[in-house]
Amino acid sequence: MNLERLTKAKALGFSDRQIAHLTGLTEAAVQAERRRLGLEPSYRLVDTCAAEFEAYTPYYYSTYDRGDDEVNVSERRKVMILGGGPNRIGQGIEFDYCCVHAAFALREDGFETLMVNSNPETVSTDYDTSDRLFFEPLTLEDVLHIYQRERCWGAIAQFGGQTPLNLALGLQQHGVNIIGTSPQSIEIAEDRKLFAALLRKLGIPQPPNGVATNEIEALAIARGLGYPILVRPSFVLGGRAMQIVYADAELTHYMRFAVEASPERPVLVDKFLEDATEVDVDCISDVGSFDRPDQGHSVIGGILEHIEFAGVHSGDAAMVLPPHTLAESVLDTIRTYTHAMARELRIVGLMNVQYAVKGERVYCLEVNPRASRTVPFVSKAIGVPLAKLAARVMAGRTLGELGFTAEVRTRYWAVKESVFPFNRFHGQDILLSPEMRSTGEVMGIDADLGLAYAKSQMAAGSPLPLRGRVFFSVNDQDKPQVAAVARLFVELGFELVATGGTADVLEAAGLTVQRVFKLLEGRPHAVDLLKNRDLQLVVNTPSGAVPRADEVKIRTTAVYTATPIMTTLSGARAAALGIAALRRNDYAVQTIQEFHQEG
Repeated sequence: MNLERLTKAKALGFSDRQIAHLTGLTEAAVQAERRRLGLEPSYRLVDTCAAEFEAYTPYYYSTYDRGDDEVNVSERRKVMILGGGPNRIGQGIEFDYCCVHAAFALREDGFETLMVNSNPETVSTDYDTSDRLFFEPLTLEDVLHIYQRERCWGAIAQFGGQTPLNLALGLQQHGVNIIGTSPQSIEIAEDRKLFAALLRKLGIPQPPNGVATNEIEALAIARGLGYPILVRPSFVLGGRAMQIVYADAELTHYMRFAVEASPERPVLVDKFLEDATEVDVDCISDVGSFDRPDQGHSVIGGILEHIEFAGVHSGDAAMVLPPHTLAESVLDTIRTYTHAMARELRIVGLMNVQYAVKGERVYCLEVNPRASRTVPFVSKAIGVPLAKLAARVMAGRTLGELGFTAEVRTRYWAVKESVFPFNRFHGQDILLSPEMRSTGEVMGIDADLGLAYAKSQMAAGSPLPLRGRVFFSVNDQDKPQVAAVARLFVELGFELVATGGTADVLEAAGLTVQRVFKLLEGRPHAVDLLKNRDLQLVVNTPSGAVPRADEVKIRTTAVYTATPIMTTLSGARAAALGIAALRRNDYAVQTIQEFHQEG
């Protein structure tokens, strides 16, 4: 490998990993040879002020073209913050919020902040967010170059989501000071076998599970656990390629076409807990900063109860803070488990835990030793800037110094609802699943839970109707519960419309129902009624893992006609609660700061 060819390859944009693949060498060997030849990138300035006056926050990009390096390294103590990369469905802008707050907090504490991100259309890359901005890919090679060139004191990999978190261990092995929770603790939380051992040690139950590296192993684990199961690749972003599987044939198709399983990239197989309530917990901790495990604090920022049953990605699920159906004994168990894991993992900064509650039993689904998508929502709901506090804790402060040592208990309700891009993707089914599909979120806040939920639906662009007709079509599993939900709407003065099977159940419960045809049976059917604006709300739960074509048509037509639609009975029940609250009391406008003052 000579200097001329290597220089040309780097100038054309080939990474060390790509060159290693093409030459049959390892990435480390290519990196070593490049450095032996003295081939390093230089950094050029994007003048944000067009040379009219001095740019105080310059943007930099790397190049292997010959020329001067325009980075002037200061002697101030620097912290590099790794962003989340390009925004995409499954990424979430919430991570960018955390990166921005980290930059603000550390700048206020006297650090020089460096932002590394490849996304020009987000707040972390605004001119006034950080002291220096590098438009670079989030790869081990590119991040190392910047860290070494700028002589950084430390780097934060826990605020940009899964993308930078996957780099943490490699960066540490190359001498980068990863501040906050150690990459070793991150590895324990991410590695299924290590995490299971940690939970056994702490006596915390988790759903029965296994790890498969091929189709045969996956089938054997699934048959041992019993269907349904939840399958997912390891180290993924936004629940990518996660799926609930109900039969051997579905699992075989998943293993053959959805993922590439190998010993290095195993597939995680969990027993899926049907009808369980899922709970998200955001916690901030400084216990890893102390020598003794009994020192320091781990403080729960918020416990959020999902409105949908388990199986919907936390980035898509509607959530309530504080929980509204869970017993205090269950909440105490959740708090005990969370504090125990924070101490065992020696967390410094933020930690997110996901639980499933079935009856009185609490199962731990996973732990993310990083910022989560719910941190901005929780921070605004409780009036505490968790990301800012976490950045300061990671840089050496303690929660005691910062004055945050106890959980905030609110006397009002905050509801998170997700915003989806379905109206941009014609023909795409709107069913929620373990794979994240939302592109944003909104908050409804009120002293009345029903009004808080109703406000969240208004903010998401799907306001609840106060009168009219509700269409019901539910799967066989939901039919035993559908009459109770439908009765709530009848009591509110709504008329019921349903297809054959669901109508039979509702009539057997003594409810009056207008029957309509299924799409293939004749007309009028639900799509006709939606197009004619004769339905004001749709409740349609999926019939199985592979939805029928008529279900998809009903759900997509509801989206195109801006008709509110619920795809779970729990969501329909929450909608009835919200409508009742709106009918009972008209909502008032109040600032979030006023809610904080009231507690």
